[in-house]
Amino acid sequence: MSDNRTPSDDSPFRPDPGARDAAPQFVLPLVVRVERAAPPARTDALETAARAVLVMLTDERSVGEGEWARAMRDWQDARIRKVVRRARGAEWRRAEALDGITVTGKSAEVRVFPPVPLDGWPKDLARLQVSGTDLDDPGPVPPADPAVPVLWLNPDLGMSAGKAMAQAGHAAQLAWWDLPDEARAIWHATGFPSRSAPPPRPTGPR
Repeated sequence: MSDNRTPSDDSPFRPDPGARDAAPQFVLPLVVRVERAAPPARTDALETAARAVLVMLTDERSVGEGEWARAMRDWQDARIRKVVRRARGAEWRRAEALDGITVTGKSAEVRVFPPVPLDGWPKDLARLQVSGTDLDDPGPVPPADPAVPVLWLNPDLGMSAGKAMAQAGHAAQLAWWDLPDEARAIWHATGFPSRSAPPPRPTGPR
């Protein structure tokens, strides 16, 4: 699969079963660092997860003949799955020792790893908690910046921070596929800035 393809009728994001379901299934692991005394802000964690997915997609090891390229192709040729787990202390240090890329935000650290088979997680990642990862924003989230891509979130969907981070990663990947080459080059060169925000509420009569 080319890294600049766009979703089609056989999109890996489609909910209905398709040819991709018969292919070997892989997952892109992401680990967010959540220390008890200094957890990251929720919105920053979402934006950092989205950026981590884009960094992985464009890393030289993920394309061409790179060492992760085969795993990336296999992952994208099946369903696009992302799973976010959390770690702190020694757990985080063990995760950092595995092949991957750590992406930092204002308060968040997210490490993304090459895709692994659904049932083939490295033991130091498999033992990490996946459910119940929730985070808060310390204050109001600033309005979306029209100068950068915006990942809109439905405020009526109750998702843990971990699930929302995975969805932000999906949205960033879809945006990457959809952009023309010139816009992709600019986004890449500027470090993939993006904003995660709920859509504005209607103010008129309903």
